[in-house]
Amino acid sequence: MRIAVNTRFLQKNKLEGYGYYIHELMSRITRNHPEHEFLFLFDREFSSEFVYSNNVKTQIIKPQARFALTFRIWYDISLAWAAKKFKADILVSLDGFCSLTTAIPQVLAVHDLAFLHYPNFIAKHHLWFYKMHQKKFLNKAKAVVTVSNFSKQDIVKHYKIDERKINIVYNAARDVFKPVEERTKHEIKQHYSRGHEYFLFVGGVHPRKNLMRLIKAFSIFKKRQLSSMKLLVVGRLAWQYDDIVEKLKTYKYRESLDYQSLNCRFTQLVFLKD
Repeated sequence: MRIAVNTRFLQKNKLEGYGYYIHELMSRITRNHPEHEFLFLFDREFSSEFVYSNNVKTQIIKPQARFALTFRIWYDISLAWAAKKFKADILVSLDGFCSLTTAIPQVLAVHDLAFLHYPNFIAKHHLWFYKMHQKKFLNKAKAVVTVSNFSKQDIVKHYKIDERKINIVYNAARDVFKPVEERTKHEIKQHYSRGHEYFLFVGGVHPRKNLMRLIKAFSIFKKRQLSSMKLLVVGRLAWQYDDIVEKLKTYKYRESLDYQSLNCRFTQLVFLKD
């Protein structure tokens, strides 16, 4: 089988959500299925580390897909043309968008409908694009993949898609998440939580991540349990984070919070740099 894959989010040192998802999924699929031939389609220069095995070919197609107009050109013209030229049996797109023009059967991954639930956190041109095209993408795709039963039901509810068309493929932990020796655990605990037990949040500092609600829950836990546990937050400053940072300055448990990125000190919460 010949499989074309939209891999435009595979960008060296900039993987984040979609990038890690595509990387972890396609690195395993390509290596585990040497009987199939894959064409990875990028919209810019890419690193050779994303060529996972000998059955992977690559191609850069223009223009770079960054805004609504270039999205449509890239997906409906460039991506469709490249997949057809490759004589692909399947076109896989794992970033929520797909081609509306190709006749090749498509597998589309839709992770969530955040743009419907949190429109204020989405850039305006992206929001418009989602509202205009999300239903079209879902109808066009031969099969849809999502990452949870909640997202599946959300898609069915809002777009009346036959739920038999939607497959749940749960996210898995990356290889870096694995058991470590007790000595390493002790060193990590001493370095990041001053020897205390801790909760861990991993994600960008952004309102959509619901970090403030987590902090409120942590406050209730501290008050009721009189615990010395810490809350470690690991992630980069994404966008629209100013309000969160300001609220943390008056946070009740701020004495042991170390916010390295801003050279400020708060309590019970440690922000770690990427």
